[in-house]
Amino acid sequence: MKIGIPVYDGVDMLDVAGPFEMFDWADFDVEIVAAKPGMKRFRNRGFPFEVAKSFAECTQYDAVWIPGGDPDALTEIINDPHRTYVQFLTRQATGAKYMCSVCEGAMLFAASGLLDDHWATTHWAFLECFPTLFPKVKVADGHPRFVLDRNRLTGAGISAGLDEALMLITLLGGTELARQVQQNTEYYPDPPVRSAIPAAPQCPLPGVKPPGSTR
Repeated sequence: MKIGIPVYDGVDMLDVAGPFEMFDWADFDVEIVAAKPGMKRFRNRGFPFEVAKSFAECTQYDAVWIPGGDPDALTEIINDPHRTYVQFLTRQATGAKYMCSVCEGAMLFAASGLLDDHWATTHWAFLECFPTLFPKVKVADGHPRFVLDRNRLTGAGISAGLDEALMLITLLGGTELARQVQQNTEYYPDPPVRSAIPAAPQCPLPGVKPPGSTR
């Protein structure tokens, strides 16, 4: 199985590295790609990393994994007049078995139109962006770790990508393979603290132009 992870400057580290590790343990072929190859940097104080392959050089993936990132980076990608990132997603969607996002990567997913009329989730702080910017997306009730609607798989915030990655492994390789990955990565979360997810604030992407907007 071949997985493509399209990244950009300001991408969330765990959105990329955590699922990459899971997919690697599943023995999937994972490629990190970008609009242009070269050095990228993870969000905030994240370290730089190098991307070797551009979107133009990619073959068809079995699944595409869209990571979240800095709101300014998301805004720039969504407002890009050339729509380079979202056009990569729509091209891949024609042949991919599954299209996936984690965290606020769902904003890029939704901007491509590929989440229209699908149930989806995202990081709690970005849930209001769906009705504000992408009203055709159906927001899943509560705060599920991930949501599968046909061949669209979306995950909640950051760490939820590990649960979601196991779900994608299950879908592509079967339950037994996913169990082996869980065992090998010793993924049995038991956090030492408990807290509640707060109410969603206003959409933190004020600069994004909604589909069809001329502003």
